[in-house]
Amino acid sequence: QVQLVESGGGLVQAGGSLRLSCKLSGRTFSSYHMAWFRQAPGKEREFVAVVRSVGITYYSDSVKGRFAVSRDNAKNTVDLQMNNLKPEDTAVYYCGAKTGISTYLTYTSPSAYNYWGQGTPVTVSS
Repeated sequence: QVQLVESGGGLVQAGGSLRLSCKLSGRTFSSYHMAWFRQAPGKEREFVAVVRSVGITYYSDSVKGRFAVSRDNAKNTVDLQMNNLKPEDTAVYYCGAKTGISTYLTYTSPSAYNYWGQGTPVTVSS
């Protein structure tokens, strides 16, 4: 059974940085596409970034140029470096994992992911 555990969330002022990390256990990490989604209160879960098993990355327009996703197959981890944070980045951030080749739209859809972490909250104050 795949388990995902996120860490690194917290409170930061606008313009600051945070680094989130997600560790996968229970399966071969290198075969999984790893994504970050976020969910603000009262809103649907939205795509943030994904790093495919082959290392290709995609980002949402709202975070492109500010966030960077990376994976370490030796440590079974995927990180999300978040810079120049804005109050609108406030949300619970979730790590998701899936296998299989997909279209771009599938990589960005939360329903395509089989496994999720428990989430880590990020609050950006103005």
